Amino acid sequence: MCPQAAASAAGGRRAASRALGAHNVCRLLTRRAHGFYARDAGVAHRKNLGLLRKIICQGEMLPCPSDYKSSLIVLTVQNWLLRLSADSGEILEKIYLAGSCCKFRYLSWDTPQEVMVVKSAQNKLPAAARQAGIQQSVLFYLAVFQVLPLSFIGMLEINKKIFGNSVTDVAISNGILIVMYSMGLVRLYNFQAILEQFMEQPLDLGREFNWNGQVGVVGKYPFGLPCNIKITDTPPLLFEASSLENAFQIGGYPWHYIITPNKKKHKGVFHICSLKDNALAKNGIQDMKCCSLEPDWIYFHPDMSGRIIHVGPNLIKVLKLKEVKNNTDQMEIAEDFMIVANRENCVNNAVTVTASGRVVKKRFNLLDDDPEQETFKIVDYEDELDLLSTVAVTQIGADGKAHLDFHCNEHGILLKSIPLLESWDVTYSHEVYFDKDLVLHIEQKPNRRFSCYVYQMVCDTAKDDECSSHEKTERVFRKKGGRIFEYI
Repeated sequence: MCPQAAASAAGGRRAASRALGAHNVCRLLTRRAHGFYARDAGVAHRKNLGLLRKIICQGEMLPCPSDYKSSLIVLTVQNWLLRLSADSGEILEKIYLAGSCCKFRYLSWDTPQEVMVVKSAQNKLPAAARQAGIQQSVLFYLAVFQVLPLSFIGMLEINKKIFGNSVTDVAISNGILIVMYSMGLVRLYNFQAILEQFMEQPLDLGREFNWNGQVGVVGKYPFGLPCNIKITDTPPLLFEASSLENAFQIGGYPWHYIITPNKKKHKGVFHICSLKDNALAKNGIQDMKCCSLEPDWIYFHPDMSGRIIHVGPNLIKVLKLKEVKNNTDQMEIAEDFMIVANRENCVNNAVTVTASGRVVKKRFNLLDDDPEQETFKIVDYEDELDLLSTVAVTQIGADGKAHLDFHCNEHGILLKSIPLLESWDVTYSHEVYFDKDLVLHIEQKPNRRFSCYVYQMVCDTAKDDECSSHEKTERVFRKKGGRIFEYI
């Protein structure tokens, strides 16, 4: 179109618009909302909807409407795997895992919200069978499922003929098969490579199948799930390390791992080494030299920053990996920040003199986690708010007081401290969960009684600040599966 014609057409459109506006303003506004004019909100809205439709049409639709419902995965003692509606408790799917040959007891994630692993208890022959000379070669069974929709990937057995006699535990995490041994050895294998090499045949849930002469429906009683991944030879080893109590972690950038030397005298000593060449990082030996009943613990920071969190009774260290100056091939461990418990600066003298001049000698020193001193019990990270949360407890006499502190995850600065109103008994088991504006404190009491305390962060309009409100309702006791729950 020539410029004159374009200008003429544009002028005609403007004239038409003016004429239309003069006669019916409502119609003009309606037409604009529906996108009859170039570059207006309606056009953008229609384009966005078009893109959304294309994305939805390209995506794979889930086979059943129930697949879109929020659900819970439940494992029963009778080897049933159930998918329940999170809203009503209705059974959406049920899968029979296996008969009496094994007892499935554990659920875990291989890839969070994507791949799930169901693990059996360790197979152990009765004493009479062992005395009769009967051999038991299969130690564990692992059933692996894809979720959304729930589908069967495969089942494999951990056989001592392949992995050795001293296997004590096994797990699958982030695509890695982890095998642990009684002498503290940890071995890692590529699970995807195991699938490709040893899977005999993929199987679908609900399909009739003939397996070793037995005809049944996959995932239905009494057929269950066939063991379709048969490891006939030792898989290629990715990595192995020896660590006290099989404690082994991988993280950081570049990749490092944390172990404790495999001797009891080294308990509480952590070595941080390069995964590439097993070289110990500079300042890579971390030892708080705690004298406490509860040991200190260390782990890679869950915020994916590659940092390390080391928690002791009265000290939290956040460490980071950085290159050694003038040596880019070696990494060193440096302190990022510390969080220190609020304890009185009192001198713990072994000898004291009373007002009358009598000399008193102490026969013992206080432990680092003595209940009468403020002690860190829980450290957690809230990813959506990027906050590091700590729970510190002090118990004097029968009453224990705890407070939940929120720290800046980047620098460790204290942002907020919330005293927990309920008493904290250090002899009970406690868990504290912090998610967005909710805080849950779950306390396990004797006789399987549980108390749940709920806090919610609310906005104080008067002070324009956030504060804690402790929501407490009438106590209700309910019994489920032999456990008494106390709802507060």
